[in-house]
Amino acid sequence: MPFVNMSADGENEYFCDGITEEIINALARVTELKVTSRTSSFYFKHHKASIREIGEKLNVSAILEGSVRVGGNMLRITAQLIEVATDSHFWSQTWDRKLENIFEIQDEVSLHIADKLREQFGHMEIGDHLAKSPTQNLNAYELLLKGKFLFNRWNPEDVNKAISLFEQAIEQDPDLLDAHMGLSDAYGFLATAGFAPREASWKKAFEHMKVVEQINPNHAPLNYQLANHAFFTEADYNKAFKYTLKSIESRPTYPEGQQFMAFLYLLKNDTTKANEHLQYVRSVDPLNHETLFYQAYYFYRTEDFEKAAAICQQLLKTNPKNLPAYIVHCYCLFHLGRMDQVIEETANMPDEIMIPDERAGINALAYLMKGDSKNAEPYVNQVMVRSNENDSFQADAYAFWIYARQSKADEAFAIVEKLFTHQSSILLLNYYDPLAKNLREDERFRRYADRIYPDLTHKEPTPKTNTSQLDEATAAAYEEKLMAFVNDELPYLNPSLSLRSLAEQIEMHPNQLSWLLNEKICKNFNEFINDYRIGHFKKLVVDPANSHISLVGLAFESGFNSKTVFNTYFKKAEGMTPSAFLKHHS
Repeated sequence: MPFVNMSADGENEYFCDGITEEIINALARVTELKVTSRTSSFYFKHHKASIREIGEKLNVSAILEGSVRVGGNMLRITAQLIEVATDSHFWSQTWDRKLENIFEIQDEVSLHIADKLREQFGHMEIGDHLAKSPTQNLNAYELLLKGKFLFNRWNPEDVNKAISLFEQAIEQDPDLLDAHMGLSDAYGFLATAGFAPREASWKKAFEHMKVVEQINPNHAPLNYQLANHAFFTEADYNKAFKYTLKSIESRPTYPEGQQFMAFLYLLKNDTTKANEHLQYVRSVDPLNHETLFYQAYYFYRTEDFEKAAAICQQLLKTNPKNLPAYIVHCYCLFHLGRMDQVIEETANMPDEIMIPDERAGINALAYLMKGDSKNAEPYVNQVMVRSNENDSFQADAYAFWIYARQSKADEAFAIVEKLFTHQSSILLLNYYDPLAKNLREDERFRRYADRIYPDLTHKEPTPKTNTSQLDEATAAAYEEKLMAFVNDELPYLNPSLSLRSLAEQIEMHPNQLSWLLNEKICKNFNEFINDYRIGHFKKLVVDPANSHISLVGLAFESGFNSKTVFNTYFKKAEGMTPSAFLKHHS
């Protein structure tokens, strides 16, 4: 969840958001962890919802809450983990550090959180470091965070302010990769949304992409941006696919890369592979409007038009200016036979949202599919004129569909030839659309499809191998050593005992101990240790010599440091409360 700003200066909210985002990115580097992406977790920033409601909407088993307080040159971070099933805190900690050590503290916090999740939920491979330092210049980092904060408001005024801050950050540190990516994102947004000259804005975006490529060619967001650039400015499906693959190879948990891969598979009509990538995106970013749009587009491409239309309506209710959602909604209505609704709604769509070629194309198809050739004619003529002028990718796509609807296959495939001469990205996007389905029986359709969407030889990223797995003999030896140490030294009586500290005491790597506990002993760390603590408590509680000590006091003597954790775990293990156990024994 977004960390709460506890500073006296309310303007430090950007700093809290930045720390939250860094921890999200750091935890996402743990392969076995499914970490909700920024967009979906920040959905709850200004919404009041219970832990259970949040857990259900995000489909998560644990929630991380926290706060940040900045005062002078000091920084305090507080974090706590909550198990959704029981709505109970199972860990919390506070760090007081100097602000100049912000990057080290982000790594320390992230590692500690990952460790506690592993102790509670099962084996994970955790590296020595999770958070990476983007720069050593604190002023540049502060400007970067302010820029990101404004950019995430997604409106042209704040995006232009963000551009200024990113540029200032680069003046402080010319190699600040995230600031270059921020500028690339910002100019790309302005170009795509029509808030700045398209060609000039994409050129600026591409310039910063190339800077990042010199610094780190495997950077996941960079390759996602290069994929967008290849697709939308060069209409090069092959290049877009390779960049997207590179993006998710370097970071399999990167939702934007997975999203775009689903999109590319949909375009070549491989709905099975598209759904695999889309399902992952839905698992980590379910509340993102872009995720919902891609889900709607998947339903549209698989011809479940009612479901697609319902999601588009949901998106338009939130943002009536969501043009992609509106256009796909119109396409759904075509197939549902609701042409009059399309005509009426298109007439009410403001000119600043819908360009004339898009409006003409939608009206042409609506009247044609309605059987009204008279009213269709002026719109059809407008589309064809614009397509012949070779100045409109939208007109090319609608001309292709119009010819398809009129069963003029020769003319339709003549339009397709433009893909190889005019780099029509919109036509590339719409070739396999259900609106051109009647062309698929023509032998030329497959030949063009093979040219447009080549059968790329590639391997999808495979899960990392488990480097902690031990052979049978080694595992047996370590298990014997572990059990002897626990039974002889009673380390579980130390309430501060962690998996890492136990691993250090028996001279074992924490990842290997985690694997041993979960795969061979079949318990996570907390279950393993708390079983011993419960056993110790049961011995103490039945001893008359301890009758003057409270149950909670005996729990603390047994290694527990939380009354709630003790009571919850005892009831789970014994099927009754501690007091019921004592009464039953008596």
